[in-house]
Amino acid sequence: MAFRIGVISDTHLHRVTKEFERLYEEYLADKDLIVHAGDIVSMDVVEFLSRKPLKVVSGNMDPVEVRKRLPSKEVIEIEGFRIGLIHGWGAAADLERRVLNEFRNVDVIIYGHSHYPFNEVMEGVLMFNPGTATGYASAGFHSLGILDVEDTVKGEIIKL
Repeated sequence: MAFRIGVISDTHLHRVTKEFERLYEEYLADKDLIVHAGDIVSMDVVEFLSRKPLKVVSGNMDPVEVRKRLPSKEVIEIEGFRIGLIHGWGAAADLERRVLNEFRNVDVIIYGHSHYPFNEVMEGVLMFNPGTATGYASAGFHSLGILDVEDTVKGEIIKL
């Protein structure tokens, strides 16, 4: 059975909303791990998501008090796969290249920042951006992601 990771980013929530509670129950509550790729904005959201095992990095829009408590990047190991976690920065153009250059010897990089979902392999690394579940949707729709970890890591973007 696969190890399942619920992936979100760029929620930009100052508090836990009813909509966010619904998203959690419908898409994240049954996952083995939740990953948030930054711009979480409020530690209340971190505490809410901590009902499950949780990994979170800070983003450029996070207030100072949140940045002090969260790493800016991290590498986690799941079922023998190394997964880099970072928010991202700068213009959306070439974002994947910039975050790819931040890690060595990883199988997957989870990132956010652009509010635009991305699920492609670059130079042997699965680049996975879930888009935004609740923030401004650059793609024209809200989304989140699921990573299934078995003998490989497969990503799925879910349009909300």
